[in-house]
Amino acid sequence: PADTRDAAQAQVRSAPAPVTDVARLCVCDLLVAQCDTNCCCDPDCSAEDFSLFTTCSIPVVMGDSQLCSQKAAVYSLDVEANPPERIFKLIDRVNPSIFCIHSTNYEQALYLKSPEIPTAENFDELLDKFGGATFSAEPDSWNLDTDAQNSPETNETSRYEYGVPVQTEDAFLRLPSPVVSSWCSDANPAGFLVNQATKCIRSVSVEKCDSIQALSMLFYINSSILASVFQVNITVQSIVVQSVNGMRTLLSPSEVLRLPKVLDELCINAVLGVNYHITHTDTGEIIEAAAAFVLGAISREVLSIEQSFEISFTQENTQPVPLSGNPGYVVGLPVRAGFQPQGYPSPAAFLFASLALSSNKHSQLTILHSTSTQDCLAAQGARTPVLFGYNMISGCKLRITAAMKCQPLAQTLLDVLKGQSFPEYVASFGNSQAQDVLDWVPITQLHISEQMIPHTLQSSCQIPVSLGIEVKWTKYGSLVNPQARIVNVTATITSTTLKQLPSGRERIIPITSSVVFTDISSPAEPSYKAWPTINIKLPFDFFYPFV
Repeated sequence: PADTRDAAQAQVRSAPAPVTDVARLCVCDLLVAQCDTNCCCDPDCSAEDFSLFTTCSIPVVMGDSQLCSQKAAVYSLDVEANPPERIFKLIDRVNPSIFCIHSTNYEQALYLKSPEIPTAENFDELLDKFGGATFSAEPDSWNLDTDAQNSPETNETSRYEYGVPVQTEDAFLRLPSPVVSSWCSDANPAGFLVNQATKCIRSVSVEKCDSIQALSMLFYINSSILASVFQVNITVQSIVVQSVNGMRTLLSPSEVLRLPKVLDELCINAVLGVNYHITHTDTGEIIEAAAAFVLGAISREVLSIEQSFEISFTQENTQPVPLSGNPGYVVGLPVRAGFQPQGYPSPAAFLFASLALSSNKHSQLTILHSTSTQDCLAAQGARTPVLFGYNMISGCKLRITAAMKCQPLAQTLLDVLKGQSFPEYVASFGNSQAQDVLDWVPITQLHISEQMIPHTLQSSCQIPVSLGIEVKWTKYGSLVNPQARIVNVTATITSTTLKQLPSGRERIIPITSSVVFTDISSPAEPSYKAWPTINIKLPFDFFYPFV
């Protein structure tokens, strides 16, 4: 009936009855069956005992001080009475703080539950519940107001904030991760705007591979993500199949779904990796979700596999830019760089360039990548990222012949050293955004000339032979947790003048690129003054019996 349902919902939504009686609490009652001196709440004390008290050691007794409203037992002494009497009052105490607990509706947290002792009758049940690598300690009655949580009004108001778990139809978007041990736990929720990458171990059995949910693609895409006014389905972005020997093949887009199955003592189409990519608006609304899978084959001898999971978030109409720290640079991560196009007030994120190619989406500072052939003309376009804190040097060899033209050769070498689009700025912090103009350090470019080398040309010309990049950085912020900040970058191009070379002769010139990181942090000044020098002579036996 409707009245019964309304009464049940009202009972669920109302605060439960308190489980703590403050009138029976007494923290100063230490003696058994004896009256404790000045303990006004001691039930063993009589009126004659109270008449001898000088004060109440515990004047107020209450439960959790973080509750918004609760009962409080107040004890005092009426010293004007003859003989003095104890006064007891039970009042409603209101917490003035705006951050308070409305009700303690989780009663199991208010007392210690004795663990269930394994017996022959309940051993199998306990093994199923606690025998895995992880288990849930939440009781079945955790969600008291199920109807209110699943109401349409609740789903329509969901716009995600940073760190909030991404909700799905059944629970939340899973991002398996190791918990305590290296074994996978599927209870790790993916937090909004929290880029994560995890690896964990999953126990497998080839005979049961088609029934293990974590090995199936459906386990990761069968639930829709709850958005503000609609649900977003997780689409399959790509599928890469990995063979037993490690060779990977990208499947065509037409082949969308592959489920694990046993074939010739192999478990094929088992999920080895999942990469989620979530697209959201600037107001925190998820509008698109995609997953890229890596499927593989598992042989019968394998008892466990390593799975990798990753999730990234991108705002619509923008391109993802990988960070190299938050906020300071992390040693070993790429140095971020970009250039300022014409007509833009700040280095545009979607027009970032690296030293290699203007279309390099990673926006990294790069230098020449050394190859096994050491041929400069063949090394054009081969780049390696500059890693923060790592001094690097690379190079190649240029064979000069009489048939070479000087000006085209000089431009080719410049492209080899600097790349096709040399950046103008370097991010001062690992998480610098394109719109923050002050977070970008301009690259100072210098040009110097060296000695002359004979060449076949009648008129001399110059060719670049080396690129040296010096990155000056400092420790920024607190001395306890300093952050690495780039303050200056200088790129020096060294050129050599070519002159006439006798006909039929050749010369090999080394071409080099180098990066040097220099810490210019000022040493921390000591907070104490130096001790004065005392010129005295100690007795010969001052340290006796020690040497």
